[in-house]
Amino acid sequence: MIGVRALLTFLALTSAAAKPNAGLKTWRRFSKLPYPGDEAFLYDTFPRDFIWAVGTAAYQVEGAFEKDGKGLSIWDTFTRGGNRMAKGDVGSDSYHNFRADIRAIQQLKVTHYRFSLSWSRIFPNGTRGSCNEIGTNYYRTLIKRLKEVGVQPVVTLYHWDLPDHLQQTLGGWSNPELVAIFRDYADFCFQTFGDDVKFWITIDNPFVVARHGYGTGLVAPGIKSDPDLPLRVGHNLIKAHAAAWHLYDRRYRPRQQGKLSMALASHWIKPTRTRPESLKECQCSLDHVLGWFARPLFTDGDYPPCMKTRLGSRLPSFTEEEREQVRGTADFFALSYGATLSFQLVNDSLKFGQQEDLDLRMLLYWVNAEYDSPPIFVVQSGWYVLGNTKTEDPKHMFYLKRFIAGALKSIVIDGVNVIGYTAWSLIDGFEWHREYGIRRGLYYIDFNTPDMKREPKTSATFYKNVIHKNGFPELPENRPAQGVFPCNFAWGVSANSIQVETTPSQFADPSVYLWNVSHNGELTRLEGLSAPPLRRSSHCADYATIQQQVNEIRHVGVNHFHFALNWSALVPTGDVAHPNTTLLGYYRCFTHQLLRANVTPVVTLWHRMRQHSSLPPPLDTANKWLNRGTPEAFADYARLCYRELGAHVKMWITLNEPNDKMVSYQEGHEMLRAHALAWHAYDGEFRRLQGGQVSLALHLDWVEPAFSFSREDVEPAKRVLDFSVGWFAEPIFGSGDYPPGMRSWLRQLNSLELPVFNEDDKQLVKGTFDFFAISHFSTKLVTHAKEDSYTYTALLEVQHMVDTTWILSPRPVVPWGLRKALNWVKEHYSDVPVYVMANGVQEDPARFKDSLRVYYLYNYINEALKAYALDGVNLKGYFAYALSDQRDPEFGMYGQVHEEVIVKASLSNYRNIIQHNGFPIQGAAPQQCPVLPQSCLGCHTLVKRPVVGFLTLVGSGVLITLGLIIYYTARRHKECY
Repeated sequence: MIGVRALLTFLALTSAAAKPNAGLKTWRRFSKLPYPGDEAFLYDTFPRDFIWAVGTAAYQVEGAFEKDGKGLSIWDTFTRGGNRMAKGDVGSDSYHNFRADIRAIQQLKVTHYRFSLSWSRIFPNGTRGSCNEIGTNYYRTLIKRLKEVGVQPVVTLYHWDLPDHLQQTLGGWSNPELVAIFRDYADFCFQTFGDDVKFWITIDNPFVVARHGYGTGLVAPGIKSDPDLPLRVGHNLIKAHAAAWHLYDRRYRPRQQGKLSMALASHWIKPTRTRPESLKECQCSLDHVLGWFARPLFTDGDYPPCMKTRLGSRLPSFTEEEREQVRGTADFFALSYGATLSFQLVNDSLKFGQQEDLDLRMLLYWVNAEYDSPPIFVVQSGWYVLGNTKTEDPKHMFYLKRFIAGALKSIVIDGVNVIGYTAWSLIDGFEWHREYGIRRGLYYIDFNTPDMKREPKTSATFYKNVIHKNGFPELPENRPAQGVFPCNFAWGVSANSIQVETTPSQFADPSVYLWNVSHNGELTRLEGLSAPPLRRSSHCADYATIQQQVNEIRHVGVNHFHFALNWSALVPTGDVAHPNTTLLGYYRCFTHQLLRANVTPVVTLWHRMRQHSSLPPPLDTANKWLNRGTPEAFADYARLCYRELGAHVKMWITLNEPNDKMVSYQEGHEMLRAHALAWHAYDGEFRRLQGGQVSLALHLDWVEPAFSFSREDVEPAKRVLDFSVGWFAEPIFGSGDYPPGMRSWLRQLNSLELPVFNEDDKQLVKGTFDFFAISHFSTKLVTHAKEDSYTYTALLEVQHMVDTTWILSPRPVVPWGLRKALNWVKEHYSDVPVYVMANGVQEDPARFKDSLRVYYLYNYINEALKAYALDGVNLKGYFAYALSDQRDPEFGMYGQVHEEVIVKASLSNYRNIIQHNGFPIQGAAPQQCPVLPQSCLGCHTLVKRPVVGFLTLVGSGVLITLGLIIYYTARRHKECY
């Protein structure tokens, strides 16, 4: 009888066995993972025995193409034909510089080094009879030196460089005779090197060899005469691999205890639509590239059904005996992923209408599901930079980070058995069909120098650090903070503007209606009849939109609301003596109602809009901010607002985000004067009576050095912050002048664009603040290394970029950037009170369960708590941006469908944070804060007011309702709501 344990084991094994097209579940599974939490960076480490490797290919790096008896390879011939511009005759000259390669390998601290044997260096004509002892000894020495420094070799028998003699005499891989010839070559290598080699790769990337060597002609041997030839070549490559595997398994494995596989490369693809048909096309795309070789080896010894269906008789067939010979001939899954195939060598005909994507993690999961959970060794992965890039290669570094991070998630979250990762490549070399136009090395080589010195790039430093830490261990600053903000913390929400209704909507209709109460309940207006005119002035209650907006703000749970006035609408003539009194009255009502709801209004006088200047028409047409009179006009406008609204507004923002990159230095100079004049107007004329505060709000997205370990990038980051934030901050909060670094940099460029403050203006501007307000949304990286001209800022000589592991929407979501921005303010301007006046993220307005915004607000507020509690930043308040999609599309916590207002998930989550005043320590005593009196919008003082009454005349089932005005003395309500 079968024991219970044995039975459970059997059931587990049978249920785990991969079913046909099991990889199809990959797309469905990842579409259901929590967003954006699953996309957040994972801080964790790899298994202790994880393989860290780096690799090269013989033809790319060895050089010495005719030295010491080496025969020609198909690449030696191919690069001399057609219109090829360069050759790999010298490459990186590793044949003479392998000791330098080993020093580089030692510096990286990798555990394994993958390299390939040059078949034609060992067998110049491809067969054993031409064995070249000098070439063989080169590899003996290389392996010996690797072992001496504690690095295990991963040896590839064939990496695209077939002996040319075999191509010329037999037609290369198109001839089945090569199966036996390759087996004999493998036999020699196993016998000669096998005692010191525990990982063998038979053939690298057979897809490229077959399709592009014998189909498109893009790589050697450059044949493109027969569209079916690649299929026959692929067939021979599979059988050659199988023959070598069986040879090793039978003759060498018992003693050498090594493992052997074929390196298979793939792209990744995602469906253009969510329909099952699109998923099947994605599956078929992978089957035509990866599955072409993987399914015979790992599943049933035959080609994927999709290939067989679509290619029919064009696709060679395996006999039953051949299927048994091929099936199971891999000890691990050797996977290549990166620049070789992705977005380059998989053309549209193999995408079947779907969209290529860059996602190693999903590919690993698909391999795991499709091929019954094999151990996966990523034997080639990385990206490339342009050929003129030297030792600073930020793009390569961040793609490496992305791929390694994907492998880590695959292990920790997805349970995939990834056993190793190989960064490609160790050094710059000849990049196949791209020649020397790109570089993929971790070490830079100047090909024009005789010694070919290996210089570590920043990607090498990064990879070395990852290996040293065995991944990305969580640091204290990566962990969420626990704690609360002070009791008087300002919790707010911001909006660029509010909905304005200048015509009262309440009690404004004098008509008389018939109410058909006994039938359909319709109201029918009686022509020619009207109620008596109202003999009263308008009241705040007449504006329904005010109460609606105030209720929405109260529902968020905030105690502050930030919005901007419309200068051009308030003073359309530019003359404050003739303001728009109706609009002014509306703003007065709005701020008054906010106060009655226990919400403090924070009012911006001028909010910059990219599309227009927001200045009154006379100023807009008269040189805008460059008009010397504009600052004085702004100060007069500020006085109007202080006078008319100051009783209700105690927190003013003069200019909101004036430090826009579209603003010229001359415009900025006048804006600084305008702010200063407005601040002094309040300080001298209104502060004593009104007791408010005035400042300006600056846009402060954080700028991080792309290479935090390089001083050469720290300086450019400081420079960008000087030009983007210090430009306005330093004259006001600091010295009264522009940042010294800003002025010296422009002087170095012989630029006279930056205006000079005279002594009067310096004294006028300096110190014109009561707090430091920032808008913060995202973080960007800068480096001094120029890679892509379209993201390069010539004036500052910096390259802008993003970390490819960051969540994008469309700007990067980088919570720790807010903490760094707040600390920048503290470091530059000491204990100044700071308000985060706007912080929010763009998300599809149709997504009412706005999980990205929930994630964003939680994590950014948590970073703000760290700045306050851990760093000592004098943080006084935080304002989420924005209130509603209606006024601030794609940023709102309220959505809207037609006339219906929708409360999004982010609003409830933000309200919960506010109710707890942060993130209280679990189990700690509740924070004791004074209880503020609740708002009482229904309370009225004893005053004679008009109220609407209704007189109803009943006749024949029809009610005639007349609206009447009745004066009464209202009693003060005690109930509050």
